[in-house]
Amino acid sequence: VQLQASGGGLVQIGGSLRLSCAASGLTFGDYGMVWFRQAPGTEREFVAAINWSGGSTLYSESVKGRFTISRVNPANTVYLQMNGLKPEDTAVYYCAAKGVNDWTVFRLERLRNWCGMDYWGKGTLVTVSS
Repeated sequence: VQLQASGGGLVQIGGSLRLSCAASGLTFGDYGMVWFRQAPGTEREFVAAINWSGGSTLYSESVKGRFTISRVNPANTVYLQMNGLKPEDTAVYYCAAKGVNDWTVFRLERLRNWCGMDYWGKGTLVTVSS
């Protein structure tokens, strides 16, 4: 299984970036997909999650209203559209996958916990500067 994150870079305050995470080696629709981030000297932080169909999403309070997570299952790809970027958004962004057997009983809130992920990508650096 491979998760390849891309799209990071240097952007000015208030700017936008779209991160992509391409998955291979797994049945993509069987997985919830999650974006985490980690700034230097801090713990890994939950950013956003999406269920198998894209019909249910979850965001951290710090990015709600600015970031949008989405997925295209035929392309095995999950996206994170980031608008209104702030210096505190500077971090390495990681995508992760969590296999779910039964979405009818699975609570999306469980995807906030980075310890529960099955697979991780290598991360892409986002730097927001003035």
